[in-house]
Amino acid sequence: MRAAMVEAAAAAAAATEAANRPADVSSRSARSTTGSSAIDPFARSSTEFASRSATDSATRSTDTDSATRSLSGERSDETTRPSPASTSDDAPAEAARTTAGVSSRSARTTTGESSSATSASARTTTGESAPTSEKSGASRRFALALASVLGILVLVGAGLGAVSLTQGPRITATQVDPMHAIESSGSRVILTANQSLAPIDDSQVTVKPAVPFTVDASGRGIGVRFTVPLDDSTKYTITVAGVTGAGGGPTTTLTKSFTTPASSIFLLKRDAKKKDTIFRTDLTGEKAVPVFSDDKINDFRATSNLLVVSVEEDEVSKLYVMNRDGSNKRELKLPGVGYIGSIQVSDRGGLVGYTYSDQELSDTEGRASVLVTQPLSGGDPTIVKVGDKEANILVWQFVPDSAAMLFIDFDGALSLIDHSADSGVQSLGLATDIQGVSRGTYTAVIERLDGSVVDLNLADGTEQPLAASDPDYGTASTITPFPGGTLRHVASLDETGMPNGQAIVRVGDDGKAVKIAEVGPSDSILQACASPSGQYAAVAIAPNLADNPYDQMLLPLPQTVQTHLFDLRTGKELVALTGFDASWCATAPHY
Repeated sequence: MRAAMVEAAAAAAAATEAANRPADVSSRSARSTTGSSAIDPFARSSTEFASRSATDSATRSTDTDSATRSLSGERSDETTRPSPASTSDDAPAEAARTTAGVSSRSARTTTGESSSATSASARTTTGESAPTSEKSGASRRFALALASVLGILVLVGAGLGAVSLTQGPRITATQVDPMHAIESSGSRVILTANQSLAPIDDSQVTVKPAVPFTVDASGRGIGVRFTVPLDDSTKYTITVAGVTGAGGGPTTTLTKSFTTPASSIFLLKRDAKKKDTIFRTDLTGEKAVPVFSDDKINDFRATSNLLVVSVEEDEVSKLYVMNRDGSNKRELKLPGVGYIGSIQVSDRGGLVGYTYSDQELSDTEGRASVLVTQPLSGGDPTIVKVGDKEANILVWQFVPDSAAMLFIDFDGALSLIDHSADSGVQSLGLATDIQGVSRGTYTAVIERLDGSVVDLNLADGTEQPLAASDPDYGTASTITPFPGGTLRHVASLDETGMPNGQAIVRVGDDGKAVKIAEVGPSDSILQACASPSGQYAAVAIAPNLADNPYDQMLLPLPQTVQTHLFDLRTGKELVALTGFDASWCATAPHY
């Protein structure tokens, strides 16, 4: 602002001085000012130029027309091209140019401006250095844009860091397989956070609806492993309280929900006039789909992705493994030509197990009811030995969710062998029957030689009597454990205490008992088993035994068998389906 005031004062002084000068001098001053785009430094130089004209009049006595030509023709483009060499003819004009230049530099020095900066400004105005100026401007704009982008990125990063510090950890990814979760125990949900977490223990985690679980947390991940299968068509919510980052900061609560799908079930339907068929259906029975058919299907079992089917061909057994939709059928090699029964599968161990007997069997030759295991992927069968002898097996079962087998031989010895370890055969005393093995607890229901029924801990060999039911429905002929209780097959009694039918009783871990299914004396209950989570029950019933003869299969059963499905939480019957050998069951029905 001060420079502008100085320039205004100089301009006013120049105007006053010009008014008192002769006309020719004023004319030259005016032309000098207007000939250079009215740049302020030229206005200041006019004042000094007039002062010097008054003292050097003899030198400037040259013809006014010559001075006029010098100022209007040569001085007007002084800044756009170099001046030609001075001659005696144009000396006054050259002197005028020289005086103007000196006056201009003096004026710039007086106002405190840099002569080089002013000169650059003059060149830009007259168009001499425009390309250089444009490049400099573009470079400055690029630098400003780059600085702006970098600044924004820095601000965003700082903002995200601030949000993380103020909000605490949060979930960025979740891994869960809901279908596997309703079919098998040991399924996992893995929560991944946006930062490494401080240690987390089981007490910080809750699952609703309640279900047994374990926690394994490390780094950014929190793994929740369910020790039993989950219910179908149910929304589960996992909550992790008091979560902080490994480096400290705010505490937060992590929450994640997922919904399990609806259940389905495989059943076998035998037909004396047509082919036998394995079909899959939902729990309404309205969406049944056949997946495999054969002339004589003896038994089958299902894993999470495979079916294992035993058929009769040429009066001996054949064993096939295939996808759950019946595709990619392939035969498994048996120990010989003979018969197989009691087929079971270990999904976790990738094994199929069965009892095998040679077709040619005598008192001195052949194998009778030996226990065999075989990889579901194929390979040679392996006969289980106790010591160095092949064991003849009375009854056996896979331990759920493991590769271990529990069996009783013809001598009544109860043994355990784990194919995933080198611990060998473990002896667990004498027994007459294996009722079942509970999922997720490594506990078996065993009937001892004296008729007592015990819960046997397979991990340490300890046992305790099976708890009685309330009310007491009497001695059970079969007991099938499931997560949360047992299904017990008992005889129904009339008011006098005489048997008048059969019933399936659900007994909870607390001992409370409720009848689920009941039939009269003309019908027979062949088997009862629960869905993997204990949410439903499948009860196989042979109606009207008097007119329902047994078939002629290796596993003989009444020609008509129905499977009744019940909701164990409400006791309500869902549907009755034609067929048996429900895939929820570990073994086929006993005859």
